[in-house]
Amino acid sequence: MHQPASREKVLIRTSWISTIGNSILSVAKITIGLLSGSLAVLGDGIDSATDVIISIVMIFTARIINKPPSRKYVYGYEKAESIATKILSLVIFYAGMQMLLSSVQRIFSSEPRVLPGMLALYVTLFSIFSKWGLAYYQMRQGKKINSSLLIANAKNMQNDVIISIGVLLGLFFTFILHLPILDTITGLIISIFIIKTSIGIFMDSNVELMDGVKDESVYEKIFEAVDRVPGATNAHRVRSRQMGNMYMIDLDIEADGNISLQEAHAIADAVEQSIKDAVENVYDIVVHIEPEGKCHAEEKFGIDKDML
Repeated sequence: MHQPASREKVLIRTSWISTIGNSILSVAKITIGLLSGSLAVLGDGIDSATDVIISIVMIFTARIINKPPSRKYVYGYEKAESIATKILSLVIFYAGMQMLLSSVQRIFSSEPRVLPGMLALYVTLFSIFSKWGLAYYQMRQGKKINSSLLIANAKNMQNDVIISIGVLLGLFFTFILHLPILDTITGLIISIFIIKTSIGIFMDSNVELMDGVKDESVYEKIFEAVDRVPGATNAHRVRSRQMGNMYMIDLDIEADGNISLQEAHAIADAVEQSIKDAVENVYDIVVHIEPEGKCHAEEKFGIDKDML
C-alpha cells in the first residue's frame, strides 16, 4: 500500500505533467482550428482545455486528501478525490454540450462553409500521438496508487485519442470529397462522445460517495477469510466502503458463548488478519462478536453469505 505522502507526490507529479502537455496541445489545436476554419479541430482543442482545468483540480485535490483528520472530518479528507472526480465529469459534460450546440448551430447556418486548411491535419496527427502518451502514463500511475481520479482522467484522455482519430478521419474525407459540412458533422459526433464519457465518469464516482465498492468480489473474499479462522462462524451484516484507495470493513461474527473475553478477542484479531491477507488496501476492520445461535433481527444494512 502506498503511504499518503508518496501517493500525494505521484498524484501531483502526474497532474503537472498532464497540465503542461494538455496546455501545449490545447493552444496548438485552438489556434490551428481558428486559423484553418475547422470546427472539429477547434472542438478537440476545447476538449484539451478542459483537461488542463481537470489537471489543476487534481493538483489541489492531492493537497487536500493528505490533510490529517479533524474533529469535523474524523475520517480524513480522502473522499475529496471522489468529489473532484464528480467535478471532472461536470466540466467534461459542459464542454461536450457547448460543442454540441455549436455544431448543430453551424449545420443549420446559412453562412458559406470554407474547406479547412491542411494545418488542421498535421496538428491532429500530433495530438493523437501526444494524447496516447499522456493517457498511458496517467493510467499507469493511477493503477500504481489506485487513484480513481487519475484513472478517470486517463480514460478521458483515451477518449481524446479516439476523438482525435475521428477528427483525422473527418478531415480526410472533407479534403477528399471537398465537403466542408463533414467537418461540422464530425464535430457533432465528437460532442456526443464527450457527453457520453462525462456521464460514465459521473456514475462511476457515485459508488464511493454512496459508500459502495467498485469490486463486489471483495465480499466473497471477506466471507472466505472468516471461514479460514477456527472458532469464527456465521459472518453476517458485512459492510464495506471505500475511502480513496482504502477499504473500511465492518462485520458481525459468531463464536462459542462460553469462551473467555481474551479468547474472543484473539478470534477477532485472527479474523482481521485473515481479511487483510485476502483484501488489499484495508485501512480498518471492525469485528463484532456474538454468541453462537443468537437470533438475529432482520438488518437494514450489510450483506449475509446467502446474498452472494
